[in-house]
Amino acid sequence: MTGRDQQMRISEEARSRVLRAAAELRYRPNLMARGLRTAVTRTIALVTDSIASEIYAGGLVYGSLTAAAAREHLLFVAESAHDAALESSLIEGLLDRRVDGFLYATLHTRDVELPEALAGQRVVTVNCRATDGSVPSVVPDEEGAGRSAGRVLLDAGHREGVFLVGEPAEHLFAGRERLRGLVAELAAGGTQLAGRVDCSWWPEPAFAAISAWLDTGVRPSALVCLNDRVALGAYQALAEHGLRVPADVSVVSFDDSELASWLRPSLTSVALPHQALAERGVALLLDGQRDPVEHRVPMPLRLRPSVAAPRPA
Repeated sequence: MTGRDQQMRISEEARSRVLRAAAELRYRPNLMARGLRTAVTRTIALVTDSIASEIYAGGLVYGSLTAAAAREHLLFVAESAHDAALESSLIEGLLDRRVDGFLYATLHTRDVELPEALAGQRVVTVNCRATDGSVPSVVPDEEGAGRSAGRVLLDAGHREGVFLVGEPAEHLFAGRERLRGLVAELAAGGTQLAGRVDCSWWPEPAFAAISAWLDTGVRPSALVCLNDRVALGAYQALAEHGLRVPADVSVVSFDDSELASWLRPSLTSVALPHQALAERGVALLLDGQRDPVEHRVPMPLRLRPSVAAPRPA
């Protein structure tokens, strides 16, 4: 018997009868009532802007679910669709259910102002950072990703004619960090970017910008595209100008979406570690670390046939 059984003076025979009856009736303890008594509900919440409905970032939801389950917690998932009023309402509903903590996540890496409803709650931001630096954050190591892209081109022998494609605007965390890492790695290899082709991060504008650029007669050795959608536009523009990947032009990209493996030749890309981000976030939330520190998760390089040695001069 447990100490509690002894204190209540329950005989072994009575205890066995109670357990048999509970099994026959499929009795389950009221966890909500237990949570009211212990202040622990063994539930956490993932509050997102648009991740739950975005297949591309599904690893973040999956990683949250599995990491929570491994710690015997259930996960509520709430998506605001960028509606501040809805977000506030969702959080209030989760607070009513006395969740033990919150993961606050965004589809695109950025700085965020946490909703007022989360003030004083246990929170970890995932794929974003609180502007006031008040809570732990987990973000991808985008600067390291830029270094990886530079290194794969240097290892293939590219020293000249390396161009960046996309808009590395200062307000875009991923573009800014990827460019910083790329420039640093090329400098460490004794070279630098030959230039940039600015365009938004979608296939159509990338195709238009690169086509117009190639019309001027420039012939790059390698293109570093700021995401896989840009790389798709680059592939199409190169093909229309009679240039082959990678025989004439090597291409490396970021995100490692499904598009990267669908392209022909398949695309070398540095992966966004959505599942690992979520797993780290859950660990920080439930394993006791409360310091408002930024944690950077490595982005793995997926090496595929889109990179080769430079064409002979």
